[in-house]
Amino acid sequence: MSALSWTARKLPWGFVLVAFGALVIQFHTGWRTSLLYDRTAIVDGQWWRLWSGHLVHFGWPHFGADVGLFLIMGFILGPHQSRLLPVVLLVLPVVISAAGYFFAPSMSRYGGLSAVDLTLLLFVAGQGWQHNWKDWFWPAVLAIYVGEIVLESTLGHGQGGGMIRFDDPAIHVATSAHLAAAACALLMLGVGLGKKPARPAVA
Repeated sequence: MSALSWTARKLPWGFVLVAFGALVIQFHTGWRTSLLYDRTAIVDGQWWRLWSGHLVHFGWPHFGADVGLFLIMGFILGPHQSRLLPVVLLVLPVVISAAGYFFAPSMSRYGGLSAVDLTLLLFVAGQGWQHNWKDWFWPAVLAIYVGEIVLESTLGHGQGGGMIRFDDPAIHVATSAHLAAAACALLMLGVGLGKKPARPAVA
């Protein structure tokens, strides 16, 4: 098997296509107005924004951080990709946005893959910790996540992106979306997504 063929088989193509879509949108900044999560527009019936808003990013640093981690998570998920892909691509963005719509009415605009990224990160960390409760790495990942939420709540509000500067200073980190991401990760762990189906017993 050639190196090119091996690489093609290992690439998380679903994640790559989403990343490419976000890249196209990033180059066409005029599309942001029609795709961004905008509460007023959603109230007026533009429901697609609940999904498409996650592909819109506020500047290249925001794009690089979100899309880069998204692709990394695609590689880490490895053999679980095929089972998780419909959830990641179709369900997660809408659920996270809907949570913001109903529980964070003050969030007028939102964009980026960060909440989806954090759902996947917590899902992977949770699976790893379930596999080996003595492994310090996974609790460390969870601690980093909690630390990030604290930093967002203290530095993000009113200061653009906090740790990552947005190109629109009126936008701040949406902590509520990331809390929704944590809830989604717990739900995914609870229903056992990503686990290999049990083999039938042999008599």
